[in-house]
Amino acid sequence: MAVKFSQTDFTKIPWNDIEMVGQWTMIHRDLFNVSWLLGRYCNYSCSYCWPYASTKKKDWRSEDMVLLTLDEIKRQARQRGFNSFHFSFSGGEPTVVPTLVPLLDSLRDDIQNCNWVSTHLTSNISRKLDWWKQYVEVTKDFHRVSITASYHKEHVNDERKRSDFATKLEYLQSQDVQVTINSVMVPERFDELWEDANYFHERGINVTLKPQSDPTASFVVDGYTEEMMKILHNGLPQQDFTERKREVVRPQSKFPRMHAINGQHYQIEMKDKHGETWRLDQAERFNSFGFNRFKGWECSSGYRSIIIREPDGSIKRSYSCSDKPLGYIDKGFSLFDSPMPCVTETCVSSADSKIPKRQPSSEAKLWSI
Repeated sequence: MAVKFSQTDFTKIPWNDIEMVGQWTMIHRDLFNVSWLLGRYCNYSCSYCWPYASTKKKDWRSEDMVLLTLDEIKRQARQRGFNSFHFSFSGGEPTVVPTLVPLLDSLRDDIQNCNWVSTHLTSNISRKLDWWKQYVEVTKDFHRVSITASYHKEHVNDERKRSDFATKLEYLQSQDVQVTINSVMVPERFDELWEDANYFHERGINVTLKPQSDPTASFVVDGYTEEMMKILHNGLPQQDFTERKREVVRPQSKFPRMHAINGQHYQIEMKDKHGETWRLDQAERFNSFGFNRFKGWECSSGYRSIIIREPDGSIKRSYSCSDKPLGYIDKGFSLFDSPMPCVTETCVSSADSKIPKRQPSSEAKLWSI
């Protein structure tokens, strides 16, 4: 039976003493991180989706434009000493965007010139299995491939569809694609969502339990009981399910794989003011602990990490960053020349929280490479 609660009690982390935090792969590799929202077009229409988060208008960029942007990102990153790349693609629904595969092709063709190349996809997994087989083929030479599967019960609304959703994810895991299912644990539907989460977990698929945020995504909503918070704090730890199931193994690089400890993965590394190291299995837990306020901290977003957001093509430090854009796809952009202070009250997105950052008084290293 899959483990339902973390072997590490994350409530024991001295959150008030933490002075450096970062994603493990960015601390221990020369990794440049790109989160690319390819467009808002989505083939689903969910009743609870924010109005600005999806559209039925096909709003993606031309292939020539996105490939030129990709080349410019790499040029500026290499100029700053980074030659490993992680590209995370989202939407809308990125698998219906025609420029996705050309972007992956271009990344694959440049692997021999890089120290490390990985990619991530956030998808509703609505494409048929044959499409996912093509995706596996085009990404087979990447050092790491991962997917966040967005589980939408309005569309996966019966047992056959739920099983089909899981079967596609099990296939991806067999091809050494790291998988986790995103589940927003709405307080009013918590028991139902917890049952679904356990169904997937028992099938050997990781589930990320996300607390629901207020409409401005500034804080976790009210309504969670003490028992619910215990689940959000330590429930369904990220385990090495893919390692147990994979039938193929991806190419290796000079950098080691991020191995599990006693079967559990730890994505985040932190240092406290005494120099002690602490680990967290997934960045989403930051929000459940209220640890997402870093204003004034020295942050490497904008220097070795950016997000690209459509439909305006803005290129910013982070999803929730209050700073002005670094530029635009069609007008050009410039990365920072060094890590800069955080200017934002709250890191709304866990993708922002895990970018290496430290308190201004800290002597902890932002990365070891």
